[in-house]
Parts: sequence; structure tokens; C-alpha cells
Amino acid sequence: MIGRRENVSGAHFAFTDRWGGVSAAPYEELNLGGAVGDDPSAVTTNRELAAKSLGLEPDRVVWMNQVHGADVAVVDGPWGSDSGTGSGTGTGPGSASAGIPSVDAIVTTRRGLALAVLTADCVPVLLADPVAGVVAAAHAGRPGMIAGVVPAAVRAMTQLGAAPDRIVARTGPAVCGRCYEVPEAMRAEVATIEPAAYAETSWGTPSVDVCAGVHAQLERLGVRDREQSPVCTLESRDHFSYRRDRATGRLAGYVWLG
Repeated sequence: MIGRRENVSGAHFAFTDRWGGVSAAPYEELNLGGAVGDDPSAVTTNRELAAKSLGLEPDRVVWMNQVHGADVAVVDGPWGSDSGTGSGTGTGPGSASAGIPSVDAIVTTRRGLALAVLTADCVPVLLADPVAGVVAAAHAGRPGMIAGVVPAAVRAMTQLGAAPDRIVARTGPAVCGRCYEVPEAMRAEVATIEPAAYAETSWGTPSVDVCAGVHAQLERLGVRDREQSPVCTLESRDHFSYRRDRATGRLAGYVWLG
């Protein structure tokens, strides 16, 4: 269920795999995405199981309606709660229709409030400055990476007192540059914005390494404490991969202050 978990000076990071949930094929088992066609009741159960396995209250997890952009929201509570900044009232496993705004990064200073990011090949980016008490979660696919969602999240953190040289960055399971094949024109377009993302597949065709691009951006911002998951979602049957299966579930990354 929880493929990786880490505690760094009171900042908690966790990434799920696909097992230990109740969803049926093709979403088996621990699908945490509410907009992929799965039974909403199964998604709700899965989110409860994952949260409780981390010692979190399910209603203290903030999700996003991810749209491959670079917008960031600062949150004080779940969407629709008295302390939240969302405009809607829903907290269930939905998208914008449930009152969850369209953003690809969220930031908070509230202890015990977990931020979640959903992925199935894109790069889940978890950030924390334990000294300042600021955490962020970002969804960095190819469009979001070149749009600058990760730098935008870091800027939002610094506005709340974080310092780049104190930020701890963890990126979770994602499709690797050896597998993310793209047309040559697309690789060239991405590389003009982020040269570090220029890559080649293991079979010698053009590709993009989104995770390398994200880490290069973090390096330029002064974030030194960075770790990258060794898991390629397309290669691992223990993880969901949209590029491999199309109809599939979503993994989650969680970050929170203890």
C-alpha cells in the first residue's frame, strides 16, 4: 500500500503503490484517483485505507483537480471546510464538480494537514521546509514541468517563510526518460525550455525525462536536499501507468508536518 515513507525533522513524505485497496480491474487495487472511471465508493474506501495507514484522518487530506498547469493554491484546510480556501463544499473523490479548484500545486503551513498529489506516470513532487513549517505538493507532467509548476510551488513556499536551501524535495514513482518516447519535435520543444529533460529511450528514439527536468529546476532554485524514486511506473507492475494501460488507477504522494 505505502511503497515508501520518510520522516525528515517532522516533515513526512509518503508514496503509494497499487496494492492493498478495494478497486476492481482495471483499477486494481489501491486507485486513489476520483476522475478515472472507478466506482466512487471504492475510491473513498481506498483513500480512507491509505490515510489511516499513514496515521492521518481522511478528512484532513487535501486533493487537487489537476490540469497540467502551473497554478498554486495556499490552503489552510480541506476544500469547503471552514478553514479551507476552496470555493466549493465537496471533499469526496471528484474533480472540479466537487468544489475542488483546478491547480497543480498546493502549499500549507498547517501541521497535521496532509497535501496529496495524484499521478500515473507524471512526477509527484513533495517539498518541505521543516524549520519554517511549510510544505507543498506538486503535479509535474511534461506540460506542467515546462510551464514551471515546481518553481511556482517553491516561490509560494518562500513567500510563507521557507528558504530554498532548507527545502527537502522528494520525487516519487514516474515514467523514466528511458521509456517516455515522444516525437522528435516535442523533445526539441521541451529541451528549449528545460535542456535537462532531453533524453533517449533504451531503444534509441527521442524521449523526455520529466524527472530530470524537475530536479534541474530545483537545483537552480537552490534546493539541495533532493531524492528521486528509482521506480519507473511504466516498467513496474506494482504501480499504475497511463502510458502502459490507459484505463488505470492513480497513485498518490502525501506530504505533511507532524
